[in-house]
Amino acid sequence: MIDVKGKWCLVTGGCRGVGRLIAIEMAKLGANLILQGRDKSHAEKVIAELAPYGVQVKAVGCNLENEAEIDAALAEIDSFGVQVDLVFNNAGLMSHYFSDYTTNTMDDFRQAMAVNFFAPMKIVYHFLPGMIKRGFGRMQLTTSGIANEPELAAYACAKAALTKFVKDFACKLNGTDVMMNVMDPGWLRTDLGGPNAPNAPETVIPGALVSVLLDDKKSGRWFSAQDYVGKSIAEAVDAGRNVFA
Repeated sequence: MIDVKGKWCLVTGGCRGVGRLIAIEMAKLGANLILQGRDKSHAEKVIAELAPYGVQVKAVGCNLENEAEIDAALAEIDSFGVQVDLVFNNAGLMSHYFSDYTTNTMDDFRQAMAVNFFAPMKIVYHFLPGMIKRGFGRMQLTTSGIANEPELAAYACAKAALTKFVKDFACKLNGTDVMMNVMDPGWLRTDLGGPNAPNAPETVIPGALVSVLLDDKKSGRWFSAQDYVGKSIAEAVDAGRNVFA
């Protein structure tokens, strides 16, 4: 298990839901945080929650549907003059539910792909070269196990594309200390998952941290956060060593 104390960690969607929970747990471990939200002001409550842990916290705001806003946010992060070693590409957007699954719209696909695939892909390409040059880095991209629901085809396809994107990096990153994997949080009662989901948001911890804390130099794997419910962080990381694909 790696030591993240003093390292800088970017969490997209870090102002609420799963992102907020990840930020709190990483702060407990001593990591400094950069929180991304749709508006920078949305981070104020989380920044206050993180104060007791004595870590540095910064915030950026951008709409992940807007490439120009993403570019501006990344430029702002660069201007902080810090080295981002850990990235949780957590932010996501649920597509509309089409009861008549033959009526999914192209606009819905475009929006889902913009937020759930193109935005995290852009963030990966921004930070990955520096990680490779330094010989260290962790990236976790949030995927979904959604299947057989053509009513949500736009969301499902965007997450499938994201998973494929990450898995194909394994042939280049395996054996290095730059690791990139996907994490499925499970169906949660969040703003994205809705009130009928079976799992409380808190059940993603510690599973949502595992792929970033591992030190086994393996990439392209799928981690299911619900597999680690009830474990300590150390126990979860040890169990994560048994994930091979």
